[in-house]
Amino acid sequence: MLDRQLLAILREVDRLGSVTAAANRLNVSQSALSHTIRKFEERTGIEIWMKKGRSLRFTQAGDYLLSLAQRVLPQFEHAERVLADFASGQRGALRVGMECHPCQKWLMRMTAAYLARWPDVDFEVRTAFRFDGIAALLDNEIDLLITPDPVDVPEVHFTPVFDYDLVLVVPEAHPLAVRGVALPHDLLAEELITVPVSLERLDVFTRFLVPAHCRPRRHRTAETTDLTLQLVAAGRGVAVLPDWLVREEGSGLPIRTVRLGPDGIGKSIHLGVRRGEEGVEHIAGFLALARETGQ
Repeated sequence: MLDRQLLAILREVDRLGSVTAAANRLNVSQSALSHTIRKFEERTGIEIWMKKGRSLRFTQAGDYLLSLAQRVLPQFEHAERVLADFASGQRGALRVGMECHPCQKWLMRMTAAYLARWPDVDFEVRTAFRFDGIAALLDNEIDLLITPDPVDVPEVHFTPVFDYDLVLVVPEAHPLAVRGVALPHDLLAEELITVPVSLERLDVFTRFLVPAHCRPRRHRTAETTDLTLQLVAAGRGVAVLPDWLVREEGSGLPIRTVRLGPDGIGKSIHLGVRRGEEGVEHIAGFLALARETGQ
């Protein structure tokens, strides 16, 4: 009753918004595409979409099939790429996605070593999946997720590979620089600079400020670590960043790091893979190298 061609048609019609554009993308005639849909509808007694002027609207059944296509087709495409890699003499592909801004900086520490050890593995980094990594991993759009916030998902195996602390970064003349420890109420009068993600994903809010019922005077975001550190050095605000990142990129700047609370805020970078694939040779090799690099 179902075949891959039908699912591909639904996905492209949804992506492109018209039967004509979908037919062009799939390299078939519009009449052939329409015939495929019509035959399916006649055979099943199910209407997939309804026309409204020049636009199409999926029925409830059509929405269900579209959802199926979006889940299943990436798995077919991934399997085909892997088989093509094997056929060309490669051991496979490793597509890495990231769910935090500093993750890419950390990844660059070990990329050269991994490429040297695994020259026959196609290695790709996909930053488009930042902040939605679990879905990308489960949909087979990436093979490995780098994240500081692992989620308890039965289908995903997480491995911690690198421990660090989040610290408050202040100008060197700031009063907190002398104290060395910041408490939540110390940020009430500050302009806080963070990476551009929702507050629910920022530990400085969820683990430090919100439990103490405190908020900074102003909250703003910066796209890059370099810009963040320059803003802090210029006295434009304070920031929260991983301690190792400040050491590597803030050297020479007039800034200081301050512990967040008496015990600090500890974090770990985790690597997530689909459960059962942690033993795949080139994935296991990446995990082993990541643990070595994190020591």
